[in-house]
Amino acid sequence: MLLALFLASSFLALHHAALTGSGELLAALLEAQAVVDVEDSNGMRPLHYAAWQGKSESVLLRSGASVNGVSLDGHIPLHLAAQYGHYHVSEMLLQHQSNPCLVNKAKKTPLDLACEFGRVKVAQLLLSSNMVAALLEGERKEPSDSAFTTPLHLAARNGHKDVIGLLLKAGIDINATTKSGTALHEAALYGKTEVVRLLLDAGVDVNIRNTYNQTALDIVNQFTTSHASRDIKQLLRDATGVLQVRALKDLWNLHDPTALNVRAGDVITVLEQHADGRWKGHIHDNQRGLLPALHRRGHQPASR
Repeated sequence: MLLALFLASSFLALHHAALTGSGELLAALLEAQAVVDVEDSNGMRPLHYAAWQGKSESVLLRSGASVNGVSLDGHIPLHLAAQYGHYHVSEMLLQHQSNPCLVNKAKKTPLDLACEFGRVKVAQLLLSSNMVAALLEGERKEPSDSAFTTPLHLAARNGHKDVIGLLLKAGIDINATTKSGTALHEAALYGKTEVVRLLLDAGVDVNIRNTYNQTALDIVNQFTTSHASRDIKQLLRDATGVLQVRALKDLWNLHDPTALNVRAGDVITVLEQHADGRWKGHIHDNQRGLLPALHRRGHQPASR
């Protein structure tokens, strides 16, 4: 009975020692036969806590701790070391054959987390792993999955330019598309002006549409009102070469009941203009959303 209580208390102490980085206490507990891979109620092992805090992982690794042990959230220790930017811990875990391609319950790899949280040095370390090449090509994930994302999307959404530079240099597909669209869609929606500029300069296809048939410019027009969005709109307009105008008055075609009508205040993206006065484009309206292409002839219904 006393031995059972001692072992139970040593399990708790082992997690605490790993969390606080007490190498001497860890060594003493392990010498007293504490189980190195004991799990707490969240499936977290001492090595998870050490990786989270960036402390004392070497003692646990020397004692045979599993580098790919999975918590209830699907985290291996490398997920936590990468998310919190612990370079040396990440390096040691990789040296002990931690798998950087494993996904957690949120379908994210350690590289995803490093990119999402802007951990540049750790991202660079992970990108140097031969195993990560498949991640850059999207081979380890299913694009039809609603949770599918890429490191580039996560970095773009959070404005991490340095990480994006590393990913592009490593050869990630700049036009990789999720249900939400490309990384350009993410950067535009979240108001990351400098990331939008970087992606455009790097040659992202500005005309790609997401599963809702929206370009990045459509998303900015419909969902953003910030000061940054005005700069982003201009960057995207310049990149697409299209003209955006706002209707000054209502315009109705009484002779063609199938024609689309324009209301004062509607924003119109003009895609084509012809010498005979015809033009083609899309109407953007907060109440009606993005309406189909329309044609007009012989007058100027709007102004910039």
